[in-house]
Amino acid sequence: MPIISKITRGKNNPERYNIYLEEKFAFSVDEAVLIRYQLTKGKEVDQWTLEEINFEDEVRKAYNKALYYLGFRMRSEGEVRTKLKEKEFGDAVIDEAVKKLYTFNFLDDRAFSEALMRTQVKSSKKGPKAIQQDMQKRGIDKQVQKDVLDSYSEEQQLEVAKGLAEKIAAKESAKTPNQIKQKINDSLMRKGYSYTLIKQAIADLDLEKDEDQWTESVTEQGDKLWNKHSKKLSGRDLVSKVKQGLYQKGFPGQVISEYVEKKEQEDD
Repeated sequence: MPIISKITRGKNNPERYNIYLEEKFAFSVDEAVLIRYQLTKGKEVDQWTLEEINFEDEVRKAYNKALYYLGFRMRSEGEVRTKLKEKEFGDAVIDEAVKKLYTFNFLDDRAFSEALMRTQVKSSKKGPKAIQQDMQKRGIDKQVQKDVLDSYSEEQQLEVAKGLAEKIAAKESAKTPNQIKQKINDSLMRKGYSYTLIKQAIADLDLEKDEDQWTESVTEQGDKLWNKHSKKLSGRDLVSKVKQGLYQKGFPGQVISEYVEKKEQEDD
């Protein structure tokens, strides 16, 4: 069996030690591994022990890499595993490093998922479907996803969705109620809310317009259509095209007729 002929402290990392067997450099180990295996000058080391030491040291390296990665913010187990694979650690080494991280409470997918959901709701106003997608990307277990998302009640979702709907309605106030509803629907769908909940959020909004508001809105959007189509059309064809566009945007027939009549008088 080979004998340890020399042990020196690492120059770049004083917590690692260089092991020499029969006067030749063989490997380096973490200080904790050195102590655990009682590696001293003159000690005989068999092949089985060498392999065990190498594996233990790889686990230490992976564990320390993971700790560094976790030092920036909370991570899921899936994110840590992905990062360690990128560093070319083997699956068995990663498994042991992850177990160690759980032992010392550096990993907790449930706590991570709860924190992720709180952040997504507070900062991004996301609904459950979008939050679930984020959890899936991070490799969170499906049961953990369900348990955490179940705590995001429909009452909370509706409150957040209403707030978003109100902001959109205020921003798009120059548009027709149909346009505003569509805008809200599309936005909340992207945020991950259900169709039923979106419908409730919209139902609580007052999107009715008075006569002056309709006039202002139809003038703004009608003029855009008129200017656009007048480059190629005129007369009845132009009027028909503008009317069609305004109908599609949700303007009432009477409002459209009044606008077109006024527009034709301007052109006379």
